[in-house]
Amino acid sequence: MGQDPSAPNSPTAQDPTTSAAEVNPPADLREHQQLVSEVIGDLDRDYLIGDSPTQGNPDADVVLFKFSDFQCPYCGQATGEVKTFMSENASDVLFVYKHLPLNRIHPEATPAALASWAADQQGKFWEYHDALFEHQRALSEALYVEIAEELELDMDQFNRDRRSEEAQSAVARDLALSSELQLSGTPVFIMNDLLIPGAMPADFFAEALTRLQAAETTSSVSP
Repeated sequence: MGQDPSAPNSPTAQDPTTSAAEVNPPADLREHQQLVSEVIGDLDRDYLIGDSPTQGNPDADVVLFKFSDFQCPYCGQATGEVKTFMSENASDVLFVYKHLPLNRIHPEATPAALASWAADQQGKFWEYHDALFEHQRALSEALYVEIAEELELDMDQFNRDRRSEEAQSAVARDLALSSELQLSGTPVFIMNDLLIPGAMPADFFAEALTRLQAAETTSSVSP
């Protein structure tokens, strides 16, 4: 995962330029899993999803969150695996994208996130998302404009939206959640409350889904 070993401060909703990589998560994965389960369990599903971009079944019992950075090569690698997984399980899973820009090591992460948020305001988040990862090594102001033009976005609105306080706040909310979950790198996935750090193959997500569904079935038939 992309990580930054420096700086002790945690991101806040007031500072969307602060990287969640500044969080120090529990060293033990089991302890981190317990923390994630507690945080997820305390929060409402609608709050967790918020206005984030989604794919799949909005009524699905299983929600897969991806905390991601557009400049992180591992996030790009994971994108294809998630696409494969979702193509086979879209009726059983709601996939939710969360921004987690690692600004200290990825200077274009936040500008790209803000541009993708602006594209989402015109219903083109996923197309913009795919284009950003396709051209990940060329992230720049020129690329953000070029993609928007290729998608035939209203450019005045696009530029206004990506520079707006609303865009900053949207990214900041994701960073605040990642801080509460003590996530320190990208990509990080959470399937319901199951912590999945790092880029994993599609089969891994499929197996995790099968285990979750089996556990829910067992729970529902238990006396």
